[in-house]
Amino acid sequence: MLRRRGSTEALAGDESLSDTVPAGPVPALDLDTVRRTYPGGVTALDGVSLRVPAGRMVAVLGRSGSGKSTLLQCAAGLDRPTSGTVRIGGTGLAGLGEAALTRLRRDRVGFVFQSLNLVPSLSVLENAALPLLLAGREPGGRARAALAAVGLADRAEDRPARLSGGQRQRVAVARALVTEPDVVFADEPTGALDPVTAAEVLALLRHAADDGRTVVMVTHDPVAAAWADEAVFLHAGRVAAHEAAPRAEAVRALLHELGRGSREGVDEWPHLSPDPLPYGPGALARRGRAAAPSHERSPR
Repeated sequence: MLRRRGSTEALAGDESLSDTVPAGPVPALDLDTVRRTYPGGVTALDGVSLRVPAGRMVAVLGRSGSGKSTLLQCAAGLDRPTSGTVRIGGTGLAGLGEAALTRLRRDRVGFVFQSLNLVPSLSVLENAALPLLLAGREPGGRARAALAAVGLADRAEDRPARLSGGQRQRVAVARALVTEPDVVFADEPTGALDPVTAAEVLALLRHAADDGRTVVMVTHDPVAAAWADEAVFLHAGRVAAHEAAPRAEAVRALLHELGRGSREGVDEWPHLSPDPLPYGPGALARRGRAAAPSHERSPR
């Protein structure tokens, strides 16, 4: 069992992050002893509990096969747990039929995927407005406002192919936020980005959390995790530990500790240069660049 002191608290047995969150308003996301077993007896999640209040940014980390992608899929309603409950804003997903679940994902959940899933035949504006259009809602100025918020108001009529990789990722962020969702799920949102562009995308997600959205980000990257309010570590399908106000070096050390005995070597994880971190919080200001709207805080 993993034990750490200071801001990191180890979790053992049936203990979970939900035990550490004080009672209060209904959480934006609540997983209670979620288990997901696939045919053949492969258990991807083994009794995971996670409670995330509104306006928090949480990074979910773990080695390959730890269950972090399955957690995101179950939490977002893209996959149904074998047992346990998932609630978004107090609404239990288990009792929803496919049509109701589709409406909930469309209206109350935003997605930012590493593969982006932009529609190449649509303009940037139409891609940003897509969740509203699918819901039969008039986009009005909301899609343009979402593009302006990510600094792409002047590229509204372009096709995605005319944008850089970082700009396409920002379109994906605008699309995820256009419905003002309860929860935004981001799956490796900076995995294919250069450090400066990664900082810009992370700043947008950070700003969304500060503006009241809840952001759950699956990542392998300790530097990206440093933008979050807390980091949750999965190991063998269970919550192994969590850390409030995570620092990149502490996250990397914990990942290595969790990975002892695995097939992955310690050198396979991103190298961290001495502070200031290459794209940690504060990187944009150091380079004289800012995402729109900007968000900066001290490096951790």
